[in-house]
Amino acid sequence: MRDQHIKPGYLFSTRYTNYIFILLFLLYMFDYIDRMIVTSMFVFMERDWGITTAQQGMLVSAVYWSIVILTFPVSIIIDRWSRRKTIGIMAIVWSLATGLCALTGNFTQLLMARILIGVGEAGYAPGGTAMIAGLYPHEKRSQMIGIWNASIPLGTAIGVALGGVIASSLGWRHAFGLVALPGLIVAVLFYMIKDYKTVGIDLPKSTREEARSNRKAIINEFIQKPSFLFTTFGMAPVMFVITGMMTWLPKYLLEMGGLNEKQAGFRASLVFLLAIVGAPLGGILTDRWRKYRFRARLLFPTVTTTLSAVILFTALYFGKGVSQYLILLVFGLTVAAFASAAVAVTQDVVQAGLRAVSYSIAVLVQNLLGSSVAPVVIGILIHRIGIEKALLTLPFVLLVGAFLFYLGSRHYEADFNKVAKIQLEGES
Repeated sequence: MRDQHIKPGYLFSTRYTNYIFILLFLLYMFDYIDRMIVTSMFVFMERDWGITTAQQGMLVSAVYWSIVILTFPVSIIIDRWSRRKTIGIMAIVWSLATGLCALTGNFTQLLMARILIGVGEAGYAPGGTAMIAGLYPHEKRSQMIGIWNASIPLGTAIGVALGGVIASSLGWRHAFGLVALPGLIVAVLFYMIKDYKTVGIDLPKSTREEARSNRKAIINEFIQKPSFLFTTFGMAPVMFVITGMMTWLPKYLLEMGGLNEKQAGFRASLVFLLAIVGAPLGGILTDRWRKYRFRARLLFPTVTTTLSAVILFTALYFGKGVSQYLILLVFGLTVAAFASAAVAVTQDVVQAGLRAVSYSIAVLVQNLLGSSVAPVVIGILIHRIGIEKALLTLPFVLLVGAFLFYLGSRHYEADFNKVAKIQLEGES
């Protein structure tokens, strides 16, 4: 029997639900601190080890390679076993791997440690997304996912800023060790929370003899939802741009703006820190617009991604000095606004028992075609044509994402109405 003190649409009390959410937020923040702190250390590693820009890009891409390989199988474990246990174990692994980076003695060892960070982080985004989709009412889904995604720019900004400061003061290896411990503590706390009970998958046939038909039914759950496919592939070019800018903006400001390492790292971190406003604001505006226009969860990313392309092109092509940096700050605000709505779509159009798998497919695509290749591709372009021209290609990549979001919006309502609605139950 449902506790009368629990609000409709919630599994637990509001206070306990928010406690779980805070832990999820902190884990995502440390996820990105550990992932991106290396970017502000490139100049120090170049001095110590003489690594190239392509190798520097590989240190960022390495995390995404692991995610590409493991996110789908890990998400199956999450959906079928336990979000709480799987996420807790993953967070412990990536925190220990970050600490291991401090002990490396050459590029190859550091690359292997960075790959291990990705092993830990592989299923976190799908697992966390599935938990939030189950913890909060459907009407608040974009808003809460938006607030959760604000931890990405926060973690990125902290990682970029801390990396430069600690590396300048204590040496770059110390930065890895100092950020590993807090994440480990939060991981242990998360392992002890309550979760919602694992739900079955609603398939038309369930006997062992019909296993092949069941697998086909699961595949059809995704490939027969055009809004899911367009959203998934629309996220990839946007993540290509975001990861590319996160990786190379400190170097761009260092070379083109005449700044030192600390100044470049700090200013770059502020650009992505503004996404703390953009991500949750995008979720709030999307949920409000959706009351009047059901397709808003994909129309909103269409608008904001197009706007981000125009802003980034203006900053890189026309902007100089202070004016350029101010425009880049606006870009940091708008480019993350797509995320809350787009991620919510991956939860809206599939049944509850496949939510982690659903977002893992999106993570797989956006990392395979976006985040994992952006640092290396742009690093190669920087070597061949210079950093200014290399970054100037990115606004056109954003327009591809905006177009795909628009195509997905035309199918969203029909796909949403195909999904059976069930009542989740919380663990006792």
